[in-house]
Amino acid sequence: MTPRERFIKALTRQPLTGRVPHFELVFYLTMEALGKVHPTHRSFSQWTQMSEHERQLQREDIARTYIMSAEKYEHSAIFVQADPGAPETFHIIDEIRKQSGDTYFIMLHGDTTFAIPDGNSMVDFSIRMSDDPEGLLDDAQRNVDHMVAVAEKWQAHGGLDGFALCSDYCLNTGPFMSPRLFSKFVTPYLKQTIDAFRSLGFYSIKHTDGNIMPILDQMVSCKPDALHSIDPQAGVDIAEVKRLYGDQLCLIGNVNCGLLQNGTDEQVVENTRYALQSGMPGGGYIFSTSNCVYTGMDLSRYELMLDVWRREGNYA
Repeated sequence: MTPRERFIKALTRQPLTGRVPHFELVFYLTMEALGKVHPTHRSFSQWTQMSEHERQLQREDIARTYIMSAEKYEHSAIFVQADPGAPETFHIIDEIRKQSGDTYFIMLHGDTTFAIPDGNSMVDFSIRMSDDPEGLLDDAQRNVDHMVAVAEKWQAHGGLDGFALCSDYCLNTGPFMSPRLFSKFVTPYLKQTIDAFRSLGFYSIKHTDGNIMPILDQMVSCKPDALHSIDPQAGVDIAEVKRLYGDQLCLIGNVNCGLLQNGTDEQVVENTRYALQSGMPGGGYIFSTSNCVYTGMDLSRYELMLDVWRREGNYA
């Protein structure tokens, strides 16, 4: 099977033999690992001044960078960080498919739901939940309608397998909204989005950091194909999530990024082993860090994590 096929089997909780599929939501260390500037670290401000030939060279290099990362670190999927509705995004994914065929599962950002507001808008958002709930709900519906229209374009265009829904809902102490408010302002729209994607033939991977336990039941009820990243830095135990919901969705994670950054080698090995031993039984598991391979992480620690995966992340 291709990496893409194995990734889909894990998403759909089908039995697998051989190594557990692996991917990273983002692998930022492309300069250190490949001698390539990561696509999100490039400036696109001058693209309008480029000739079409220059733009095509850029597309080809961006596609190669994504593919080289996947090849070197045995990623089964590629998450393209780009505006899902932008014309240039269609060109870039076409180029990835041209260079790699159907080898990799390809996804884009596709979340429509409210994330934790940033510091500049948190107060205003909180006030709106109380003073203008209907206006906020109208905004939520417009977000869904817009993204479904974008997904319909991708269905007609082809080349895309699914969406990563990357709105973060939770701090380490718990969700930004209470479960009651979450059930009003987020859950119905998350379900609409996932249902629409599924009807169009796309898979959905729901990402959020933080302590998800107070709203985990609501997220699972929306029936995403997978949950990422099951954040151990917020006290979320992958073994417990597997016990509660492992028969309903695929789990993706969850080697502790804090330990990859600041822990000992022994702690990284132990934590990697725990993620594998907790996630693998019964299938429906994809191996990754608890967030991403971010700028500033020591590449050797990620490679240490992968050494454990290659030795111990194998089904009979």
